[in-house]
Amino acid sequence: MAKWMLRTKRADFDRLAERFGISPVLARIIRNRDVIEESDIDKFLHGTRAQFYSPWLFKDMDRAVSILDEKIRQKAKIRIVGDYDIDGVCATFVLKKSLDALGAVTDAYIPHRIEDGYGMNEEIIRTAGADGVDTILTCDNGIAAAAQVRLAKELGMTVIITDHHEVPYEEKQGGERHYLIPEADAVIDPKQETCRYPFSGICGAFVAYKLISALYERMRGGQPPYEEELLAVCAFATIGDVMELLDENRILVRDGLVLLQQTDNPGLRSLIQIMGLADTKLTPYHVGFVLGPCINATGRLDVANRALQLLLTRKKAEAVRLAGELKDLNDSRKEMTRQGVEQAICCVEEQGLCKDRVLVVYLPDCHESLAGIIAGRIREKYGKPTFVLTDSKEGVKGSGRSIEAYHMYDNMTKIKDVFDKYGGHRMAAGLSLPRERVEEFRRRINEVCTLCDEDMTEKIYIDVPMPIRYADFDMVQQLSLLEPYGNGNPKPLFAQKNIRLCSARRMGKNGSVAKFLLCDESGYRVEGICFSGVEELFAKLVRDFSDTRVERMLAGDGDLVVSIAYYPDVNEYRQKRTLQMVITHFDW
Repeated sequence: MAKWMLRTKRADFDRLAERFGISPVLARIIRNRDVIEESDIDKFLHGTRAQFYSPWLFKDMDRAVSILDEKIRQKAKIRIVGDYDIDGVCATFVLKKSLDALGAVTDAYIPHRIEDGYGMNEEIIRTAGADGVDTILTCDNGIAAAAQVRLAKELGMTVIITDHHEVPYEEKQGGERHYLIPEADAVIDPKQETCRYPFSGICGAFVAYKLISALYERMRGGQPPYEEELLAVCAFATIGDVMELLDENRILVRDGLVLLQQTDNPGLRSLIQIMGLADTKLTPYHVGFVLGPCINATGRLDVANRALQLLLTRKKAEAVRLAGELKDLNDSRKEMTRQGVEQAICCVEEQGLCKDRVLVVYLPDCHESLAGIIAGRIREKYGKPTFVLTDSKEGVKGSGRSIEAYHMYDNMTKIKDVFDKYGGHRMAAGLSLPRERVEEFRRRINEVCTLCDEDMTEKIYIDVPMPIRYADFDMVQQLSLLEPYGNGNPKPLFAQKNIRLCSARRMGKNGSVAKFLLCDESGYRVEGICFSGVEELFAKLVRDFSDTRVERMLAGDGDLVVSIAYYPDVNEYRQKRTLQMVITHFDW
């Protein structure tokens, strides 16, 4: 049973409302997002790209720019080493397109998820040396590649790292951390303790953009002429890598979605069209759940170079062909994921794993690229940190997805001797280990776990307890000022007790959507709609209220009194606009 929690952040909401020309309700919601200072509130509401932080605030930025300036002028061979996910592909695009435009001699290598694994390995370094590469430039990886960087230096290569992941560390006695920063010629990563960049929550592609921004300033005295294309791609990566939509990320995504909508990039335009979104106002949902998975699917089931080629091509016919191939790959990925989730649930139930506070599910035959997606689905179902492990050529690989109360990377570090390799952050991680240590991993990761039942109870955070009759068209318009929504800036949620469900009907495929007539204690009536968990909802209504009462409510001949968590929305159908409450949770 989920626990409903009321956000109780304090401020003078009436004064803030008057100061910024918004409602006190909106002022309360903004404060609930931990936006406190008036300058930050103004930036949250009205921020512009002019408020992006200077790239020169990054540690080693001046050094990296000086090196690249010299290498470009020398026509030295630069190899960009990216990553196979959406952020890595977008970061590789940002660097490749921009360096080529400056006359650099470049090529790009995106590791194969299965053959190479994450980030740089020794073979990638040795191949670069054999190919006459002068400089390796990483993006969305490299901060955990100390040994590989050391090898590259021994082979006489220059190495520049751009990354946004956590810096690996060793924990000394007393809990002191010794951070293991690779001895590269320049390391640009906002997660470094000594980095002065004000916001560490940007994605790898945006870190790459910051480098390019500084490089163009140094070499050309301004920004790239195709800057808006780069920003659209960085916004795409920010959403796809589930970065928090706060601070400059919020500005980037808000403007980037508009730029993406009108992009001249043939690949992105073809992908938008083939996914049926050409006439749709793009939102983070469309990038995160429709377009982005097509980019990720290449790195999962094929080679991510195909997605990079989609972004780089200037030929319409090639863009259309590649977009179609990406869509087909993603369709295959969705079916394989469905099967994997079913197998994982069977393992949890049949092997008695439900008693564990951290779920470790071993699916030997599962495609290893799907482990992270499946782990996320299992985490959602059971409300517990979840690792999904699969067989690979070298042993066992796995991916983990966490809950808010559990720092996945820190807990793995407590038992790091189990792994051949591991990395990640609070909410997600990757690993490899010998097959014979799978059960040991499951046992020990649970032994060091300090989660209690309260930590694993789903929490529904309510912004404002508010009668549905207050949620009018004006409020919907005001709430649009908070967009775009996403990680770090969730859609506002309201709640009201003693709502009567006066009638209902199920709609959509397999009755997966339910519409209700809602009535409050004052007699106010409005339509409510529920898009998720409908089957479970009606089963629970029948169990707690009786089949007869539910049947009468469905027929409009009786009611059921419940509490609802909701947000107001406008339904537009055949040029008619009606108010509706989108119900996310019920309780009684």
